[in-house]
Amino acid sequence: MKRLFISLTTLLTFVIFSNCFGQVKSKPKSMQVEWPPKDPSAGFMIGKAAYAKMIIEMWKDWDDNAFDRHDYMADSVTLYLPDGVVVKGKEANLEGAKKYRGSLASAKSTIFACISLNNPGRKEEAVAIWGEEEDTMPDGKVEKKGLHEVWWFNKAGKITAMRQWTAKFGE
Repeated sequence: MKRLFISLTTLLTFVIFSNCFGQVKSKPKSMQVEWPPKDPSAGFMIGKAAYAKMIIEMWKDWDDNAFDRHDYMADSVTLYLPDGVVVKGKEANLEGAKKYRGSLASAKSTIFACISLNNPGRKEEAVAIWGEEEDTMPDGKVEKKGLHEVWWFNKAGKITAMRQWTAKFGE
């Protein structure tokens, strides 16, 4: 079962980051990704496992409403949220997260896959994570959504950016 999970996660990662989307006719030269890369330093490889662990801990902090448990964000962190809102700066992000999470009675996350990626050609480290979040509102209403996030890290190991996508599925 573990081998199947690892194989499917790897395959999903290759599909997401490869140039195999039929709808895309052409990309600007700087955005083209050749797969498999002729030069191994130009493509994505498995990154630092510690970064994936950090993001999993951040998801747990969200569920527990414990944002002061870890200090993983750079002062200049930028979060790109699915509704188009962009939040810049560590303090603004922590304040916004505490305010929104504080408005929920509870949150429960389930992680489907999490992978740390390294792109030596661009000298960047990232973590991609897929999961589901079940939020309970103060009135008892439950809202479920699928999540995909990509988190980027600087050379000091601090989070510099996060981009989040959500999806709502039928009950």
